Amino acid sequence: MMDLIAAERRSLADALDGLTPGQWQGPSMCAGWTPVHVLAHLTMPFRISELDFMAGLERFGGDFTTFSDGITERDSQLPPAELVGVLRENADTEWIPRGGVLANALSHDVIHGLDMTWLLDIRYAIPDQALVSVLDSITSPGDQTLFGVPIDGTRFTATDVDWSHGTGAEVSGSARDLVMLLSGRRVPGERFDGEAAGLTKAGTGQ
Repeated sequence: MMDLIAAERRSLADALDGLTPGQWQGPSMCAGWTPVHVLAHLTMPFRISELDFMAGLERFGGDFTTFSDGITERDSQLPPAELVGVLRENADTEWIPRGGVLANALSHDVIHGLDMTWLLDIRYAIPDQALVSVLDSITSPGDQTLFGVPIDGTRFTATDVDWSHGTGAEVSGSARDLVMLLSGRRVPGERFDGEAAGLTKAGTGQ
């Protein structure tokens, strides 16, 4: 799993090297966040010690979301090149979300990588196996995804990797578009073939 994580991080860092100041400050697929906000969030585990993390979490009464959002807002003021450097330097660093496994770390990286690049139409290299792993992970709960997107009664099929899930009305599209859709992001229905209209409505994106 770490080989997939490292490959995706390096590829993403290379892609982000080319962003302009305007692109860094433009919209991302995470509602209310620019790409530099997303990168600040993505690299937070590599920039904050466990001790500082626990102290910060305690200050916010154990509310991880509020704590994380505060750190993200603060660190979005850092130079983007510095944050890209942190991502690249930690390509091989093992990090696992609390209570999770490496597959969750891969999903976190891939989803947020796409959050930064999808609207910019930057198709950086993501291993097919990584995309399949992410799609399997976010559809694992059953009748809805980890992000609350309803999937019961729908069969999803990726057109560019060997992946499908579920039974019922067909929805097909690229693996990247499906990752965004099933993660609750706003993806235009025309990106898909089939009955995707009811699934392309608002998601929080975070």
